[in-house]
Amino acid sequence: MKLQQLFVDQLQDIYWAEEKLAKALPGLEEAASSDELKQAFSSQLQETKNHLARLEKVFGMIDAPPEGKKCTAIAGIVDEVQTIIQETEASTVERDVGLIFASQKAAHYEIATYGGLVQLARTLGHPDAAETLSVILAEEQKADSLLTRIAGTLNAN
Repeated sequence: MKLQQLFVDQLQDIYWAEEKLAKALPGLEEAASSDELKQAFSSQLQETKNHLARLEKVFGMIDAPPEGKKCTAIAGIVDEVQTIIQETEASTVERDVGLIFASQKAAHYEIATYGGLVQLARTLGHPDAAETLSVILAEEQKADSLLTRIAGTLNAN
């Protein structure tokens, strides 16, 4: 597989992942009990929609159609979220912490993927795509930091 094809494949993977997360985030917001966590999930949903729009621009920059390819990692994390919701009591710190764990697993996957895509875009001579992907990467890192901060404020009593 050539690097350009790998780049497109990874773009398709993260595009599918962002679409899946956009569908899952309202459920996380509903399941969370902390107002701050609910707001974080609501903000993440809007950012995720923005990421999808930016990814569509990146596909255009490299003359590839914007389409997704199943991301089994994110599919597994979304399944894990459902298990957490089913196995924890509503309105508890345990559920909120579980939701944060799952959300951070997704964020770390996205951070790793976007980091690799930024570098690969530079290597392939797509500076505009690299810049757009860098913006998404920074937003994912910020979202991850916010979740870490929220986790530190939850009362375990």
